[in-house]
Amino acid sequence: MLDIKFVRENPDIVDKSCASRQNVHWDREKFFELDEERRSVIAEVEQLQAERNSVSKQIGKLLRDGKKGEAEAAKEKVAAHKKHIQELNDKRAQVEKDLFDLIATIPNIPHKTVPYGVDDSDNPEVRRWGEPTHFDFKPKAHWDLGPTTGMLDFDRGIKLAGTRFVLLGGAGALMERALIAFFLDTHIEAGFKEWWPPVITNYDSLFGTGQLPKFDQDLYHVSGGMYLIPTAEVMLTNIHRGEVLDGGKLPLWYTAYTPCFREEAGSAGRDTRGIIRVHEFDKVEMVKFSKPENSMDELESMTHEAERCLQLLKLPYHVVNLCTGDLGFSATKCYDLEVWLPSYNNYKEISSCSNCWDFQARRANIKYRDLSKFKGTRLVHTLNGSGLAVGRTMAAIMENYQNEDGSIAVPEVLRPYMHDMEVIKPVK
Repeated sequence: MLDIKFVRENPDIVDKSCASRQNVHWDREKFFELDEERRSVIAEVEQLQAERNSVSKQIGKLLRDGKKGEAEAAKEKVAAHKKHIQELNDKRAQVEKDLFDLIATIPNIPHKTVPYGVDDSDNPEVRRWGEPTHFDFKPKAHWDLGPTTGMLDFDRGIKLAGTRFVLLGGAGALMERALIAFFLDTHIEAGFKEWWPPVITNYDSLFGTGQLPKFDQDLYHVSGGMYLIPTAEVMLTNIHRGEVLDGGKLPLWYTAYTPCFREEAGSAGRDTRGIIRVHEFDKVEMVKFSKPENSMDELESMTHEAERCLQLLKLPYHVVNLCTGDLGFSATKCYDLEVWLPSYNNYKEISSCSNCWDFQARRANIKYRDLSKFKGTRLVHTLNGSGLAVGRTMAAIMENYQNEDGSIAVPEVLRPYMHDMEVIKPVK
């Protein structure tokens, strides 16, 4: 979330930021009403405390002077002040909660290098790797290749769980497991520490990374006020919630595989075929904790790390810089990696790499100490990126590596993870 002092001193910047994000609004008038009410309550409490202390000091003297009646009156005044102060403190607590809740719904400020735009059509291409795959036959979509190879069973996925769930079988299950291991091994080799977190989380964790309270409708609720995680970013980032890190050990690079669960409440009618947009999917995530002065360099290196996975798989892709209208709630800057999918005749998102600045760290109270440079503590910068979304990677492999006979070549780098399988053939 944003610093209340920053919002108070820079409301025009917040206005501009929200306007640039398209259809995002914050209640500026309510913010200043609450802020003024808070200041007024604090001033009144301080005045009452001063009066109470002054009267309290008089009580002993009045008793010594034999003015018992006046002393009793003074005691009653002190008691009345104490009661009023408590009422004002309760009022202050409610006002501060309302102020906190208001600020918590304001999205992060886009970085100066983020281009202005309305939606994803305004995202400029940063770079491209490889060329779109061309075939000398009519290629099939992964939702057609999946059933014929036995990799994907959509009908039974629906029978088992419902729409937008899929059952993987045979080489499909094997490739899913292979991709997870390959991504993790690749990141560990690059210096990331692997974690294996729970897939059920609490309100505080989801608040810390910015999913709550704004995106409650997109989350799966379970008993006890808990939630299924939408991404491992939630768990990796909150490992250090409420902690002060040693600045000498920054940056920290973390990675984890988890299943991810999303209601996708706002995506009706989008990508309904195949495994591009489903309610449960596997993903390997990367998270970094960085000193502020290094976080933009860390974003670049994280993006290149995600790209390395696509390059090793030899999947054509490009990188785009998300415009203000397409930027996520917690991000100050984000790159999307979009892989070429012949079924769409276009690129499709397979990874988002974001720098959240100190936005999440303030929500989750994650700080660091570096006594060689400053006294006290400062907020870290947090970054996150998909490395990669497993289902979308499988779809891209199926479509880009398909053969005219309906078989699918296995990328060379994956073969050691798939019992040296070279080709996935149609099931007879």
